[in-house]
Amino acid sequence: MSDTIAAIATAPAPGAIGILRLSGDGAIAAASAVFRPASGLPLAEQQDRRLIYGALLGPDGSVIDQALATISRAPHSYTGEDTAEVQCHGSPMVLSLGLESLFRQGARQALPGEFTKRAFLHGRLDLTQAEAVADLVDAETPAAVRQAAGQLSGVLGRRVRAVYDGLVDVLAHFHAVLDYPDEEIDPFRSETIGGALDRAREALEGLLATYDRGRYICGGVPCVLAGRPNAGKSSLLNALVGYERAIVTDVPGTTRDTVEERCRLGGVVLRLIDTAGLRETEDTVERLGVERSRCALAAAELALLVLDGSAPLTVEDEQAMEQAAAAPRVICLVNKSDLPLAVDLERLKRRFGRVCVVSAATGEGLDRLAGQVAELFPTGGDQGAGELLTNARQAAAARRALESVERAQTALAAGVTADAVLTDVEQGLSALGELTGASIREDVTARIFERFCVGK
Repeated sequence: MSDTIAAIATAPAPGAIGILRLSGDGAIAAASAVFRPASGLPLAEQQDRRLIYGALLGPDGSVIDQALATISRAPHSYTGEDTAEVQCHGSPMVLSLGLESLFRQGARQALPGEFTKRAFLHGRLDLTQAEAVADLVDAETPAAVRQAAGQLSGVLGRRVRAVYDGLVDVLAHFHAVLDYPDEEIDPFRSETIGGALDRAREALEGLLATYDRGRYICGGVPCVLAGRPNAGKSSLLNALVGYERAIVTDVPGTTRDTVEERCRLGGVVLRLIDTAGLRETEDTVERLGVERSRCALAAAELALLVLDGSAPLTVEDEQAMEQAAAAPRVICLVNKSDLPLAVDLERLKRRFGRVCVVSAATGEGLDRLAGQVAELFPTGGDQGAGELLTNARQAAAARRALESVERAQTALAAGVTADAVLTDVEQGLSALGELTGASIREDVTARIFERFCVGK
């Protein structure tokens, strides 16, 4: 028997529509007690999945809004339990009073992600689909929406399940031969398991190859603005995010710490980090900021190297260029294009390949920068949408599965007995089970759903 949970499922701000959501054994009874259908027929006696017009009652039994309500009986609901929803006007006070009414009927406040967690626990979603719900809520680009929607429909789960089923067939065949020696079953041959392991390895390698693209689409690209002090990094950050996020002055070393912000550029979400200027300094505070800048640069997937194009390159510029070159991808931004050019563009192109002349003051060249970012991190349109690994948990599970399959291949080639080889196969199956949630620890499950919003 499950307790009844309730929550406001819409954003905590005034809006046209607000939703109260319930799930659990007492959900329909609680909703029926606080909603009075205009037809006179109690909500609990209404048909499933039909919108019913009526009045929403407050804690004192008075009418607080005209609303619509619907019920879904288990197992034909999002959570797999009895559920109910009330759609009213999006007044925070109306929603608060309505939620209080539900609490008086025995419901409790739902925890973050608890509705989706119940859907997972009741087998309505696998874990990849559950994670896709949070990704869809957080999506910032069309590519992220397509990926999350595809994953929610089960595309990734089916891709993983195909590998899982192939390894299960190997185990089933082995045990059938072992347990039923008198039956006419094809003998278990090393060639059979070898072919199955090859197919599993290829599938897992292909799956892991999607991780970089998947995590950039859903989580954004770690991107550092690097350069000497006063090159225009903070001005460029402000231009990219569209407001004055960072303090800008003519005094070198104004930025003492890393400043982080997100922006969309070329259809890609960049997790921008404005850093303290990369230079040697005797100022204790600035020196700490420079060290943090170097750490941020080491973890970045993209470095936007900002140079002051209106002045000749300095020793500090050369130091910043050398440090930025260590990043996996670099775009050299020659800033202050609104002023006379004083740097050798051809030399910079030979060194970095990608050079973009921009002006943080006027916005000139930012469209060209967007194009270069899109080339470095292609979203791929609809291709592969839904079947990409999108987070570290998924990638780690797939990697463990691949390692288990590779160990099995090595053992098979060395002439190890089939039962020993299949121990590694079973470990691979366990890892794949963790990926989809077929076999996962309770603490891991709890941690996954903590990132969800209340009401989802």
